[in-house]
Amino acid sequence: MAPTHAVVLGGGLAGMLSASVLVRHFDEVTVVERDKLPDGPAPRSGVPQARHAHLLMSGGARAIESVLPGTLDALSAAGAHRIGVPDGLVSLSAQGWVPRFPEMQFIITCSRALLDWVVRSQAVRDAKFSVLTGTEPVSLLGDRDAVTGVVVEDRISQERTSLEADLVVDATGRASRLPAWLAEFGLPEVPSESVDSGLAYATRIFRAPPAAAADFPIVNVQANPRDPHPGRTATLLPIEDGRWLVTLSGTRGGEPSTDESEFVPFARSVRDPVVGELIAAAEPLSPVYGSHSTANRRHHFERLKAWPSGILALGDSVATYNPVYGHGMSIAAQSAVALDAGLAAGHGAARIQRAVGEVVDGAWAMATNQDILYPGAVGKPLSFGGRVVQGYVDRLVRTATTESAVTRAFLDAFTLSAPMGRLLRPRMVWATLRGPRGMGAGEPTLTADERSRVVSSE
Repeated sequence: MAPTHAVVLGGGLAGMLSASVLVRHFDEVTVVERDKLPDGPAPRSGVPQARHAHLLMSGGARAIESVLPGTLDALSAAGAHRIGVPDGLVSLSAQGWVPRFPEMQFIITCSRALLDWVVRSQAVRDAKFSVLTGTEPVSLLGDRDAVTGVVVEDRISQERTSLEADLVVDATGRASRLPAWLAEFGLPEVPSESVDSGLAYATRIFRAPPAAAADFPIVNVQANPRDPHPGRTATLLPIEDGRWLVTLSGTRGGEPSTDESEFVPFARSVRDPVVGELIAAAEPLSPVYGSHSTANRRHHFERLKAWPSGILALGDSVATYNPVYGHGMSIAAQSAVALDAGLAAGHGAARIQRAVGEVVDGAWAMATNQDILYPGAVGKPLSFGGRVVQGYVDRLVRTATTESAVTRAFLDAFTLSAPMGRLLRPRMVWATLRGPRGMGAGEPTLTADERSRVVSSE
């Protein structure tokens, strides 16, 4: 039999994870990447959002480990932090302070550049793997029934090459041209939707106080989308090399500035000033970086009745989320697991694409049902059923501020470690309807030791 060949468009996280799955099922895998990939953990132009806060939820971390065994150890060795939740989480949710019960799940925190580099380093060790950098896909080969490859163009010489392939995976991200390419084959328009809260980001890196450089919690103050004013948030993440990455955000009308003199005052202006207080005396290590690429957008490829064989889409090519929820990387990883399972079972492209859509559904609902509530948000309003579900989730999160069993169920869902449907089990419904028993914390849940480690370093 002729050797089989798969092509992955995009060398980011979703692309590298997809390629790492494909080497199990194809004789040769080629990754096509428009940028020159750095030799180490450095930002690149094709991922402008990489400078801002990124969370790898435990559900996504386990998925990456299943695709690339040893990656979590490699991340840890490179300086990434494994932070238990809720014990390592100081977080004011829309419904109150999250209690710091013993660990139920975990989150990996590091710079996006470090995560991408470690995953890429793990992936390219496979001999079946090759990468074309500085190369851009320009069109698909084939027809409406079957994609047979892709035409790529060298970005410098503009020379075009046809790459024949048994399977093409689009992991090009927000700028995906797949809907247009499918339309060129005469296929119907891909159903799409968007929910945009108008959120803007501002991020700065600080040197962590020496006493707080290790074993410090994630500190996060969320907005309440039901407040009648723009939502503002502040998040502090411990990352590699003894640094804190601090991201501020604000919805339409309440956006943070990239003016360095306004960064700490904005951090103090959110629902609780704790993040602003922690960084007030910290040494800045970077300028303030801004971003407006935060809208939730989704292409419902799975809804096309006619889907060509030989083509799939994963990662941000399918759906992008408001980064404040921290789900994008984990969904990309779990989509790669769905790809692996589908190929192993001998499923066709249409069925695998539907499976990817099912992976996306829960995180999509969680993000859009929240974001549409902010003043000035643009998108389809919540239906009556959606408002009922959102009201239930609000009450469940409020109950989780005092009830450990409800906290566990919520964190299992939020970290993408269990299906969202588990929140509707009879036990959870009963506990939610009963509501919280007692009062949650009325102030930040930092311990006296954690505060002293920051203050003693000033």
